[in-house]
Amino acid sequence: MAYEITRPQMEGNIAVGEGRQLGFAEFGAPQGRAMFWLHGTPGARRQIPLDARVYATEANIRLIGVDRPGIGSSTPFQYETISQFPDDLRTVADTLGIDKMAIIGLSGGGPYTLACAAAMPERVVAAGILGGVAPAAGPDAIDSNLMRLVRLAEPVLDRAGRPISMVAAALIRMVRPVASPALELYARLSPEGDREMLSRPEFKAMFLDDLLNGSRKQLAAPIADSVLFARPWGFRLNDVQVPVHWWHGDADHIIPFAHGEHAVSLLPDARLYPMPGESHLAGLGRAEEILRTLIQAWDSSIESTP
Repeated sequence: MAYEITRPQMEGNIAVGEGRQLGFAEFGAPQGRAMFWLHGTPGARRQIPLDARVYATEANIRLIGVDRPGIGSSTPFQYETISQFPDDLRTVADTLGIDKMAIIGLSGGGPYTLACAAAMPERVVAAGILGGVAPAAGPDAIDSNLMRLVRLAEPVLDRAGRPISMVAAALIRMVRPVASPALELYARLSPEGDREMLSRPEFKAMFLDDLLNGSRKQLAAPIADSVLFARPWGFRLNDVQVPVHWWHGDADHIIPFAHGEHAVSLLPDARLYPMPGESHLAGLGRAEEILRTLIQAWDSSIESTP
């Protein structure tokens, strides 16, 4: 039986540069506190769990997903470093009439979240990271098998990323009729925590909706992410002066828990929330807790303002 997931209240594209645009989707309270939810790798603007969408309405949060360049309705574009993304998000926020904001990043969205926090401390009141990628190059780097592979592949991806992404997009179109059983197969091959998450009908519906309606048009973003993760980010973790709340499963099979510990140890104002026995997608199951934590951080920032 199909599970109907709530649709965005508003969806559209915003010009962020000459010939470039980013897609976005809004959920929750239109006049509420603005929180951007940056998708993982892969993912798109609708990769926001139902619990977050519902709680955003109840807690007066304006929850906004954004397509990174090369995915969904965003035009392809290769940043030189992750530190260039905040200029685009600043333009999105300005266009939507947003001054203050919190930002949440899942997995590959984590580095972009930290980049925005570093670049816009006067506007970003708090950041939330869910199983985020840690630096793989530069003075803040931590090593892993995955990051070594990404570094080795970076020159190839940088040159051939566009053709590879076009082939991947064609495969997504081909797999559309069997997307649901394909997701079920992936779930069966995943660790227990992620398998339980993906078995829940609302999460399955969210992933399928995001894949088939947000991610299906273009798939350059995962390639672009991989290229940028293999490079220095263009800022140091100690440049992030806003409060960072970091959730990470201690059984994460994609981004090791040690990477979360490492990043938090280098951030000036950060707190780590270990999720015992949980794997990579566990943060998606704690959406209400995450949003509530960022509301409290927002309130604290107001109380501490002279």
